[in-house]
Amino acid sequence: MSPRPDPTPSLQEEAYREIRSQIISCRFHPGARLREADVAERLGLGRTPVRQAFDRLRVEGLVLVHPRRGVEIRDLEQRDLLEIVEARLINEVHAAGLAALRATQADFVALEDIVLRSAAVTTVSETPLLMQLDRAFHEKLADMSGNAVLAGILRNLQDRAIRFWFIAAGQQPQRQSVVAQHADILAALAHRDRTAAEAAMNRHIEDFRSSVQHQPDFS
Repeated sequence: MSPRPDPTPSLQEEAYREIRSQIISCRFHPGARLREADVAERLGLGRTPVRQAFDRLRVEGLVLVHPRRGVEIRDLEQRDLLEIVEARLINEVHAAGLAALRATQADFVALEDIVLRSAAVTTVSETPLLMQLDRAFHEKLADMSGNAVLAGILRNLQDRAIRFWFIAAGQQPQRQSVVAQHADILAALAHRDRTAAEAAMNRHIEDFRSSVQHQPDFS
């Protein structure tokens, strides 16, 4: 008889995904202190997968683990935001320019579908869905650049930017702006206009920075 599979890895992944979701959506507030036992009870899981999840999140820079004093959700800091924006302005603007030259017609159709679905997401309660569509838009555009190394860099930047995204997208005007800016980027790409695509992406990233910095909960 073959040994039964160890269920632990799936529990680890479940704990990691759920805690990470709570952090990036700011349901676990920046600066909050968490107790391993409380989180395990909240998730209906054992303490071991929760502890292992926190170890992964520590490596990602989302939490600080204090021995015997619990876990602290890392604060959102101006320096982090500015570093992310600086890296995106270099890498994602370039990716948009490459996409204008290299993308296929099927790529444009797929990107347009994301934009159209995003336009239908209008309520605050749908903010997590809009975040998923925003991520899908940027991941698709990165793939359209035709450069796998660049796409990998951009996925990492998306992971680091996502908590800031939730701060900005909590406001209705900003959610509408995100969709409109995505449409502008798509239009430039569809016209194979590299300069316009790069300029539209630059505006989009700068607007992201400005919208986060002007939120009252961000200092």
